[in-house]
Amino acid sequence: MNELPEKSCSIERLVTVPEDVQKVLRGEKTATRRNGVYAYPDEIMILDGKEFKIDKLYKQTLGEMTDEHAVQEGFTNMEEYKQSILALHPNMPWLPKMSVWVHEFSPVTN
Repeated sequence: MNELPEKSCSIERLVTVPEDVQKVLRGEKTATRRNGVYAYPDEIMILDGKEFKIDKLYKQTLGEMTDEHAVQEGFTNMEEYKQSILALHPNMPWLPKMSVWVHEFSPVTN
């Protein structure tokens, strides 16, 4: 983890929007993008008593995102994802060169 920056927030804040929590629990959302690092690989996120392991953490620009990435986020395509993000952050411009941290996760199976 030497090449990763310090966390800017805790793992408990990674997925908090109730609709997104439900998407994760249903297996429809397997990644989330944030301005900072909220969790490192192998950390465990707990949602509704269920555990999810952070599998990958990497940087990506908004312009590099594809429809496939939007599906990881629980949306059908990039336009739907973009509109959702802009609705959550009304004053945020959509800048293709803006970098975000991608946190990919999967359910923990015992």
